[in-house]
Amino acid sequence: MSMYDLLPWSHKTPAARANDRDAVLSLHQEMNRLFDDALRGFDLPGFGRAGWPNVEIADGEREITVTAEIPGVSEKDVEVLFADGVLTLKGEKRSETEDKDKRFSERVYGSFERRIPMPAEVEPGKIAARFKDGVLTVTLPKTERAQTEVTRIPIDG
Repeated sequence: MSMYDLLPWSHKTPAARANDRDAVLSLHQEMNRLFDDALRGFDLPGFGRAGWPNVEIADGEREITVTAEIPGVSEKDVEVLFADGVLTLKGEKRSETEDKDKRFSERVYGSFERRIPMPAEVEPGKIAARFKDGVLTVTLPKTERAQTEVTRIPIDG
């Protein structure tokens, strides 16, 4: 018995097996689409709108800067909160059209809330936020103590 005899597609009947592979590939793609549709909206990592809006965090010497991309949302629909060392970005993205004419949409609508724990002490009274062209930038100045607490540790070679 040859190793090729154990394979589900045999080199003996390539024409018949090629059609079988196309059917399996089609079934595989359809199953992926069904799972993506079913899991959308459960806020699981990698599915739906988990972790939305996307953020970028820069930790400088004197301040922490959080930049969030929130396209299609107006400034009045966004709220920025800071409490107990956690920055919260929340708001709502509203649909611009009625759903009756849509046949397919990958766009995400509805309420969102993103909580970001801050790694350093922040001066709450000096936090500033700016919203321009769908990008929210929040600047969180560090306290004097947080700025001086950085200790360089030598690495032995």
